[in-house]
Amino acid sequence: MIYLLTASLIWAFSFGLIKGNLTGLNPIFVSFVRLFISLLVFLPFFRFKSLNIKDSFRLILIGVIQYGVMYVTYIFSYQYLQAYEVALFTVFTPIYVTLLNDFLKKKFNGKALTAAVLAIIGTGIIVFRKIGLSGLFAGFVLLQISNLCFAAGQIFYKNYKQKRPELKDHEIFALLFAGGVIFTLLTSLFTVDYTQINLSQKQIFTLIYLGIVASGIGFYLWNTGAVKTKVGTLAVFNNLKIPLAVTVSLLFFGEKTNAVNLIAGGLILLFALIYIGRTEYALKTDVREKAIL
Repeated sequence: MIYLLTASLIWAFSFGLIKGNLTGLNPIFVSFVRLFISLLVFLPFFRFKSLNIKDSFRLILIGVIQYGVMYVTYIFSYQYLQAYEVALFTVFTPIYVTLLNDFLKKKFNGKALTAAVLAIIGTGIIVFRKIGLSGLFAGFVLLQISNLCFAAGQIFYKNYKQKRPELKDHEIFALLFAGGVIFTLLTSLFTVDYTQINLSQKQIFTLIYLGIVASGIGFYLWNTGAVKTKVGTLAVFNNLKIPLAVTVSLLFFGEKTNAVNLIAGGLILLFALIYIGRTEYALKTDVREKAIL
């Protein structure tokens, strides 16, 4: 449990740091540098001998989706949203995971759809005063693309690992980050004027922190903790970063919001998260019981 809590706390500070220190930089450049640093962290652990060419390309493609496209749209959304809004809007990710998984398995999960509707209502209440602003809508759409990519990457990676359980996460994670680096590098060649990049000391330290700690150590701690905890505990911690990030953004980074709307909408979001979490836990418990019987 301590692994999941530490990762959640690390990620909680990332939202405010990006908004406060990196918003003025080209989002694609920020994504590339962050992913490149993360790649360097995992590269020493990479073991190519356990993979064939087909598996390598599959993992790289997953990385393009889960880290490349996800990070670019995620960081772009900070141009339009406050850090706490970005954190709140990531509430849709676990719902997308369930819906996408059911879609691939040709199932329909009415409870997951209900949770999605509740999440939409909750976020609508929180940003009620801003509804109608073009910037809010653009930021929301960008972040949902990011959420979908992250959710799809999780599903694709999970399905792959089920077929290759002998592979260790830390020995193949470099390929995932390599996919993200390739996408952001190629994109940056057409969109970033590197001659105009002038980083301050604060921005350099922020990028190093995000690359090594938030992405590198954070993902490692999360994967290690996921193995050591029960499904119900993992479901809770999977969404713990949202209230933590909102609290950090409001208290430590001085962002402002309507307290009444935040509490009302937040309670609905919390109910949606608990609802989808209990649904997933019940489904997995039922599957285990049937397997035993």
